[in-house]
Amino acid sequence: MNSIIENESKGFYKLSWIQRIGFGSGDLAQNLIYQTVAQYLLIFYTNVYGLPAATAAVMFLVVRIVDVLWDPFVGAFVDKRNPKLGKYRSYLVLGGIPLTAFAILCFWNGFSGSLLYAYIAYVGLSMCYTLVNVPYGALNASLTRDTDEITKLTSTRMFLANLGGLAVAYGIPTMVQYLSPDNKMNSPLAGNAWFITMTVYALSGLALLIFCYTQTKERVVMEVEKTSQVKASDLWIEFTRNRPLRILAFFFITAFAMMAIGNSAGVYYMTYNVNAPEYTNLFQGLGSVPAFIFMPLVPAIKRAIGKKQMFYVFLSVAIFGMALLYVISIIPVLKSQIWLIMTAQFVKSAGIIVATGYMWALVPEVISYGEYTTGRRISGIVNALTGIFYKAGMALGGFVPGMVLAFVQFNEKNTTTQSLFAQQGILWLVCVIPAVLLVLAMFIISKYELEDKVIDRINREIELRIKREP
Repeated sequence: MNSIIENESKGFYKLSWIQRIGFGSGDLAQNLIYQTVAQYLLIFYTNVYGLPAATAAVMFLVVRIVDVLWDPFVGAFVDKRNPKLGKYRSYLVLGGIPLTAFAILCFWNGFSGSLLYAYIAYVGLSMCYTLVNVPYGALNASLTRDTDEITKLTSTRMFLANLGGLAVAYGIPTMVQYLSPDNKMNSPLAGNAWFITMTVYALSGLALLIFCYTQTKERVVMEVEKTSQVKASDLWIEFTRNRPLRILAFFFITAFAMMAIGNSAGVYYMTYNVNAPEYTNLFQGLGSVPAFIFMPLVPAIKRAIGKKQMFYVFLSVAIFGMALLYVISIIPVLKSQIWLIMTAQFVKSAGIIVATGYMWALVPEVISYGEYTTGRRISGIVNALTGIFYKAGMALGGFVPGMVLAFVQFNEKNTTTQSLFAQQGILWLVCVIPAVLLVLAMFIISKYELEDKVIDRINREIELRIKREP
């Protein structure tokens, strides 16, 4: 018992499986909303709500600009305060309630075609998402310093996050098509079906956030006397002096742009390129299925080949999968074979899931590096910064598809066919642009220097420093 207390006091706390699952349920909850927005909000706005593709693209970009201004204040806010309900976990509930409301309102067709309403609902959703996501990310770094434990925690989190992704990718099209009068998810008649579906998903997410709150506890946080010194400008100061953080931030924007572009184009691809919209749920669902095979193996894979090599291997697998999908899509005799398309999607997704899933384990590392060099553990600020970059990636995921669709003269009024030029533009979004971004991501992560031995030494030195303080 004394050794357990001693280890916990040193910050190298070992979590139980219920604690790991409890923490991971928070990401499952957020993915029920985030993945729905990433994969389906664009097609909802263009085909159901009635906004032109270019208009929706600009709105996605504007909302992300709002995030750039908002996120630093949220990061500083949560770092400076110590609510009775928990320094970070309290926002799972306090921010989760309005997040649920705005998520539902985003998919309400009551003001069909109103750009003002769309902006209000989407900006509100994004701001509330930040109010949950930034503290949730900081919560990860506050649970333990133990590197192996963080790897297990991240694997569990990503397993559950992808369970949420699967529930969205497979469940959303199935439920919307079932509830829609014409059994289509991309027609104006599907408005009420989208509203009901999002209500079910958002309320389920809120229940999971509450469960996450009950199973987590902050143990590694900044001393109370230092919290008053935190300010929003610390975000940019930390960015300039924390090289591993900069590298991770650029990896985030590249990875999330890649995922968001590919995900938002998936519905268009299955509907207009493959002419098999009934398989959309399977295609999108395969974006998450590999997680259940590979994420539990991540700790063993990392021990065997190292984390940077693991990134190289799985990013390469993803690029190969995209190349395979492209070749299949341009040869008619192959494109008619649905099983080939699904195989390529599985290969692509297997690479993406491991590489983009494990990147979250690097966030506590860059937080510890910042603490080591400055003496302050500003988890909220760091997560606000990574939040800005992954939301910038999401912005590209909405802006780039919208502009590409506008360029190739996509006809949002046609629910069954598009021109060959429009189909080619959709294929760029599904395969070509994401593959280019993955090559860039591989170059970026090659510059990351915090190997496990280095970060373990840093964490031990931090604990010794804390122990010596009066």
